[in-house]
Amino acid sequence: MNRIEVQFTSLREFTLNGTDHGSHREQGSMIGRYIAWHNRNSDNHRLRKIVNRANMAWRGTRLES
Repeated sequence: MNRIEVQFTSLREFTLNGTDHGSHREQGSMIGRYIAWHNRNSDNHRLRKIVNRANMAWRGTRLES
């Protein structure tokens, strides 16, 4: 896992998992809305938990290499 994958982990969790978007445009809109929300709510408890978990996984893979 690399550093950018850590950021995509929360994006996937909030916008892609368990969804069935009708089009790429709809999916793109959800991703854009998520990015705007993320920038306004970086202190959100659920978001912090997901990012911290992904960061720990990233650090673990770096230590094993």
